[in-house]
Amino acid sequence: MGSAAGKASDYDAGKQALACQSVLGKKLWLPRAVYSAVPFFYLVCAICALLTTLYIADWFWLVPHYLLISFACVHMAILVFRPRRKRDPEPPTSP
Repeated sequence: MGSAAGKASDYDAGKQALACQSVLGKKLWLPRAVYSAVPFFYLVCAICALLTTLYIADWFWLVPHYLLISFACVHMAILVFRPRRKRDPEPPTSP
């Protein structure tokens, strides 16, 4: 004779699975100003990494790392900016 009192239902299992979801799996809504500044933040990081290579003459083995970071930041800025530019049409100009 089975009893359902000691078993977890599918509802409880689903509820527990939702509670265990990580922050990375959830949608993140940023304020409009922050959302529009993300590509420019990547560009500023790329410029800073590139300028840092000028000041690390004694640590010459770090130069390729900073150049790689700079390239990656420029690449991410392009990847973020291009779809947004295609999605947001320019406002009409008045004659």
